[in-house]
Amino acid sequence: MSPVLAMDQAELDNRVSLLTEKFEVMQQKPDKRIPADILSKAKGIVLLDRTKAGFIFAYQGGGGVAMARSDGGQWSPAAFLSANEASLGFQVGGEQNFFVMLFMDSNSVQEVITQTGELGGDARGTAGNDAAGVGGNVTSPKQYNVLVYSDRNGLYGGAFVKAGVISPDDKANVIYYGQSLTMKDILLDKKVKATPTATDLAEKISAYSRQQ
Repeated sequence: MSPVLAMDQAELDNRVSLLTEKFEVMQQKPDKRIPADILSKAKGIVLLDRTKAGFIFAYQGGGGVAMARSDGGQWSPAAFLSANEASLGFQVGGEQNFFVMLFMDSNSVQEVITQTGELGGDARGTAGNDAAGVGGNVTSPKQYNVLVYSDRNGLYGGAFVKAGVISPDDKANVIYYGQSLTMKDILLDKKVKATPTATDLAEKISAYSRQQ
């Protein structure tokens, strides 16, 4: 393995670690954290990080990672995602920098990871009430069941998710796993094993799913 490839893999591990840290920080805030009963029901999760200037990840404008939960409750290895800031459409301004998208049913997970892996059509979160103070499902012509949380606003009602918002970051996934893989290969078909860094993220998600 070349030193350049090894360095890139280490950088991607650092990015997973950063997302893990930001997730933990959000979960320590009573008015921002994802309630355990909601987190425990999620079938898939996407963590996105951005700065005022855009998404911080360098690969193809990348934005974060996705994981899927099996019927047995185990989280998959992490797959890297690109995020299109222009079409992300969250009405949150430059101060928002961390988002968690929860896919609450298997159909929503399948939609985001199969074929192009892009969310299709326009979708809007609708504000409501729940344990976090604000609630919403993301819906579209294909009826995505997605909850969007932010580190500043908790569960973010009124968020928009548009076509092309997130898609596989193929370059990052090749570097991380050393082979060409689809999102389905990584998240559903167990073609690769979870790295220690991704396992740590999965354990943190599971731990916060059990907290009362």
